[in-house]
Amino acid sequence: MAYHGNLQKIRNGKRTFAITPHIPGGFIKSEGLIKIGEVAKKYGGVLKITSGQRILITNLQEEDLPAIWEELGMKPAVVTQNSLKNVELCPANFCKRSKYPTIGIGMRLSRKFQGMELPCRTKIGVAGCRNACGSVYAKDIGVLVDFDKMFFVTAGGSAGFHPRPSDIITRGLTEDEAFALVETILEYYNEYAMAGEKLGDFIDRISIDKFRDDVLEIAKLEKNLESKF
Repeated sequence: MAYHGNLQKIRNGKRTFAITPHIPGGFIKSEGLIKIGEVAKKYGGVLKITSGQRILITNLQEEDLPAIWEELGMKPAVVTQNSLKNVELCPANFCKRSKYPTIGIGMRLSRKFQGMELPCRTKIGVAGCRNACGSVYAKDIGVLVDFDKMFFVTAGGSAGFHPRPSDIITRGLTEDEAFALVETILEYYNEYAMAGEKLGDFIDRISIDKFRDDVLEIAKLEKNLESKF
């Protein structure tokens, strides 16, 4: 990675790069979107809307990357690969099907954990109902709202090279309890998983029953929650 840019293509000896600014939850003000367009146009960039609710700017020259980042005034979405790469959100606060305005907890998770170093690349998905827009069930950690307007948390999902459906860890949580449980899962994964081991692979290695029992017990004892799991 050069100046937080990824090498994309080498054609006739010429190298082009791409960058991905951090756009929390995929929500961006019109001014920010205009700025991205202006900078991309200035440097001959091509814009790609990614599946991770970001805007990738590709077809850039390596020597232009420092100036591009300075003009954007934004942070890179990913600094290290083995980290919390993204928190993806559905538009719950604006959706008629949503059972709860989950953009708030999604932004809290993004602010607290984005970039956190972990054994392997990790994504969190947040959805305001069980439709799980944004493929939340395929995320390493999922935070969703059930019909009763209470939260439930999933873990171990993957849509990558070895697809894996996530496991439900527990239901009937408040927003604060769901946040605390996600924090516990990340801490437990960081402490006990092997380097390069995806969360789903870690769960399969130690068994879902042990994983679930351990994280729920830790969350109950250490997070000072008002209600019990």
